[in-house]
Parts: sequence; C-alpha cells; structure tokens
Amino acid sequence: MRPDWVVPRLVAAVVTLLALAGCSAVPVERPPVQPPVEEAVMAGVTLVVGDQKGGSQSLLRAAGLLDDLPYTVQWRTFTSGPPLIEAARAGAIDVGGTGNTPAIFAAAARARVQIVSANRGDVSGDAIVVRRDSPLRTVQELRGRRIAVAKGSSAHGQLLYTLRRAGLSLDDVELTFLAPADAFAAWKQGEVDAWSTWDPYTSQAELGGGRVLADGEGTANGLGFQVASNAALADPARSAAVADLLARVAAAQAYSNTHREQRAAVWSQETGLPIAVTRRAVGRGPDLPVPLDDRVVASQQALADAFSEAGVIPGRADFAAFVDRRFEPTTLHAARNGVPGTPTSRGDTP
Repeated sequence: MRPDWVVPRLVAAVVTLLALAGCSAVPVERPPVQPPVEEAVMAGVTLVVGDQKGGSQSLLRAAGLLDDLPYTVQWRTFTSGPPLIEAARAGAIDVGGTGNTPAIFAAAARARVQIVSANRGDVSGDAIVVRRDSPLRTVQELRGRRIAVAKGSSAHGQLLYTLRRAGLSLDDVELTFLAPADAFAAWKQGEVDAWSTWDPYTSQAELGGGRVLADGEGTANGLGFQVASNAALADPARSAAVADLLARVAAAQAYSNTHREQRAAVWSQETGLPIAVTRRAVGRGPDLPVPLDDRVVASQQALADAFSEAGVIPGRADFAAFVDRRFEPTTLHAARNGVPGTPTSRGDTP
C-alpha cells in the first residue's frame, strides 16, 4: 500500500486562514537576537516544527536526539517544501527544513521568515527519471513532453537548470504540478513522460522500473535550509528552543554519515518505503551542515535570478535579505562535537 504523504486537511486549513488574515501576529521585520533564557523557561515551550516524511524527525530519532528535549515538539508533516514555507510565513509553524527552491520562493514573497541554517547533500539524487522502457535518452528529447514536478520544490529548480543547460526552457515542456506520491503514481502509470524529483523518490523510481535521464551533477547546488518564523525568533523562549533544535538537527546529520544503516532503517520505518529504497538514498550520502556564507548566498541568488528570467518569479528576489546567521556558531559546533550530554557527543549508539 502506498505511504500516506498527504498534508492533514486541518493543517492546510489553518495555514490558509492565517495567510488570508495577513499574518498579523507575525513581525514584519527581522527580530533582534533574543537574550538567553534558563533551560527551565524552555520547559513551557511547545515548538511547532514543520517536516517532510523521513526528514528532521527521522534524523533525530535515528541519532537518539529526541529523548531529552527541554521543550515539547509538535510535528507538522508536509508533502514538500512549498506548503511548509507557507505555514512558516503564516506563523503556523516555528521552524522547518526545506530544499533550495522553496527558500527562494519565500524570499521572493518577502515572507516573514528567516533562513537560519544550511546544509548540502549529494546531488546525484536530484534527478529527472523516466521509465526503463522510455524511448527518451537525452534531455533535449524532453521538448514537448509532460514532466511531473512539485511546484516550487528543489526539483523545480533542478529541472529549470537541467533544461537550460540543454538549450531548453520551462516553456519547451509541459509541466504537471504534482506532490511526490501523486507524481510517482502518474509516472508509473505513464500519464507523464518524466518526473523531476529528489531522494528518496529518485531511489524509489530507480528500484520501481525507472532510470535516471539526468541528475544534478554540474547543475544542482545540493543546498537545503532550516527556515524560522519571525514570530518564533521574536520570542526569547521559543528562539532558544529553535537554537537547540537546529543544533540537534546538525548533530544528527553528522551522526547519520557514520551510521548509515541505522539512518536507513528508521527512514524506512517512518515512511513505509522499502529498506532497499532508503538504503539506496542513504548510500548517496547525507545532507551535512555548511556555513551560511557568501558562496551559499551567491549560489541561491543565481537560482533565484534564473527563476526570475524564466518568468516564474515576478521581479528579483533578494536572497541575502532573509539570511540570518544568529544560530550558526552553535549549529556548526554541534555538527562537529554533538550536543552535550547526548549519544552523539558521547559516541554512543542509541
């Protein structure tokens, strides 16, 4: 039976209502760095965290980093980055992880969010896949073909770059905007000619009768981000909880690099995907923390400009205006050393 990847209707409704209300409770400007708080203060915090299936929650569980949280986490699961960003900009979640393209759309919309940490992964899992019996052999042959992709996702950006390198544009193909589960079904049934996606869906397609037409080598930047709501950053206790969570996610990403089988097993359990799929995805290598430096900003700005030139984004998005490095020292320290008092810092296996 296919795993359930659908955003709960109640969450979607709440997001819509908050967006229509104009996000009045969410500060417009970037909040200042908050004063430190005692850990006891965080005990009263419920941090609402946006996630995708097999994302941060799965990473943290595999690394044993969900057992001693000094605050409560309420998880909200989304099909992909764009609806997660919508929830963050509405203040319906406090923080959440997403790919490179949704972060650009957030900047383009001047969303009330900040990009607070970065990671980079292997780009071979960012791919355009076709069925094994497809006659298509080159990207140029995609002209006029139907391609499934999640709108505003990292795969959308990867498709744009891959087509451009082949001398094509998004206007040269027929885009079918579908969430991953629906895209997989449409691709499998031959309703679309190709599917632009990311791991673990690339691995799912490869093991489900597909082959990679083109991957992200030479085009994708492999970046992902954690995005925090201005509302969360404006509250000292919630901001402290965000800092702690980001440190744990960074430590879990580093931990998963040396405990890949453990990561694959938890990923499989939480998503319902076969272990062969998650092993294949994990084998490409994990997303690892990187600084939010000028190179990251420049790479993202180039992608934003490409979307502007393609007419997908009106005007020019200023990515740097939404980069907030306040948590970077603690996040990168945790990636190197683990979180004090947890299995990652002691070298234990949960």
